[in-house]
Amino acid sequence: MKTTSLSFKYELEKKEPRTNDGGTTRGASVTDFPASIGIAGVSMRLQPGSMRELHWHANAAEWAYVISGTVRTTIIHPDGHSYTDNFEPGDVWYFPKGYGHSIQATGNEECHFILIFDNGNFSEDHTFSVTDFVASMPPEIVAQNLGLTLEEVAALPKREAYFAAGIVPDELSFNANARPEESDIELTNLHRYPLHAQQPRIIPGGGLQRLVTSKEFPISTTMAGSILELQPGALREMHWHPNADEWQYYISGQAEMSVFLAEGTVVTEQFNAGDVGYVPMGAGHYIKNTGDTLCRVLIGFNSGKYESIDLSEWLSGNPKDVVVTNFGLTDGEIEKFPTKKIFIQPKI
Repeated sequence: MKTTSLSFKYELEKKEPRTNDGGTTRGASVTDFPASIGIAGVSMRLQPGSMRELHWHANAAEWAYVISGTVRTTIIHPDGHSYTDNFEPGDVWYFPKGYGHSIQATGNEECHFILIFDNGNFSEDHTFSVTDFVASMPPEIVAQNLGLTLEEVAALPKREAYFAAGIVPDELSFNANARPEESDIELTNLHRYPLHAQQPRIIPGGGLQRLVTSKEFPISTTMAGSILELQPGALREMHWHPNADEWQYYISGQAEMSVFLAEGTVVTEQFNAGDVGYVPMGAGHYIKNTGDTLCRVLIGFNSGKYESIDLSEWLSGNPKDVVVTNFGLTDGEIEKFPTKKIFIQPKI
């Protein structure tokens, strides 16, 4: 077996955070996590009323999953339409590359969400904030553009705010309601998908999966995601994704993952809650719950279409003599092999 110095694990929640005005963020781009060349991620927390200011990303689309608390987003489209949505735990949003948006915590508790970007080179260098934009331009231009006096322009922020502390929106707030009353009953909106409300794929004794792709969430053309739950000892079987890289955030529990890089090269990592994992497109891997509690993993893919080739399904789809010859099996051994797709194997 060959070895490599490349690690497919990053301890995201142990990173020194960026903090001010009620917001905390920890990010991992390819600079921090060299293996993660195709996807970057951020763990962000906002106190009630605090806002990740109006901004846009020039080189990546944004896919997010709310872990705890509640949050409101706004987004502007190139055609001039704006959208406001409210999110709860288990909800997902997607913002196309270059679309301006903001994120504000609502309710009376901290909101924690994970942002996943479809470019490993995503960084703050390619994020443009509205306060920084305005502060960087000649004052007379800003005054003319916004209809302000030069004195009023001088009172605006002198640099990027990044986070801004505000009040929690209430029922009297113009933007408190996400949509007109006649469409409030809708669960899915253009930028919002309620993943936790989805009926999961359940493997008795093993775990479950909830998956959202561009099929269920049409605007999410460049990204898909899932929540995977593994019971103690359960195994998300050996598999690979032919069309996408995989980025993982371990929400709870403990797990082991091995990544197969061909020619006898395998990297095995141990994960705890708050860690991030990465698997390059096409690389074989598995995830096993090595703890004694439920392991929950948020998984993001940099493709709107989900594709997976699982070892059990591949082998069981071949004529028996092909598998016998390939592995040099003795009489009867082929009968022990899977006869259908396993997906999640319970603890044996």
